Amino acid sequence: MLDELAAQLAAGPWALPLLAVLVLGDAFLVIIPGEAAVTAAGALAAATGSPPLVAVIAVAAGAAFTGDLLCYAIGRRVGLERWRWMRHPRARSAFEWAGARLARRTASALFVARFIPFARLALNLTAGATRVPAARYLPVAALAATGWALYQAIVGAVVASIVPGGPIVAVIVSVVVALALGLGIDVLLARRQRRAAAR
Repeated sequence: MLDELAAQLAAGPWALPLLAVLVLGDAFLVIIPGEAAVTAAGALAAATGSPPLVAVIAVAAGAAFTGDLLCYAIGRRVGLERWRWMRHPRARSAFEWAGARLARRTASALFVARFIPFARLALNLTAGATRVPAARYLPVAALAATGWALYQAIVGAVVASIVPGGPIVAVIVSVVVALALGLGIDVLLARRQRRAAAR
């Protein structure tokens, strides 16, 4: 019964708009599960055929890019000190980290940050505030958003095609796998930063 309900929801007219809203909201509020939504949609696409996997990737990439672009525009317009949360020590530290990465390697910084929720927000705001040229920012941000959407959706689709048990099991397992992969990436990046700081 739950599998039938999941299949009906996936095939419904609100599946892709809801995905877009979650991914767009995730650009600003890290508590919104944008990554999990894309992974779940990829799993449903593989398990039920709806929504189509290509549509999941396109909608997720478009919403992710739009969210990143809006953060860039906010940073460009208001800077990094307008609101109280921006002056909190942790936020200041994140903005300094982002500024240092952008100054050295804009493209790789944008790609890596796309996979780390708060780093993504800090980096896009900082890119706008430090006036990273739009001609340099936009293509890299678009490619990073597309790579992120492709990765998240494919993880869900691959897990759904391997794990038996229907759409609900596929969604649950694929989200757990995606979260584990994300945590693994976070750990590797943290180790790399510590080694770089020790040199």
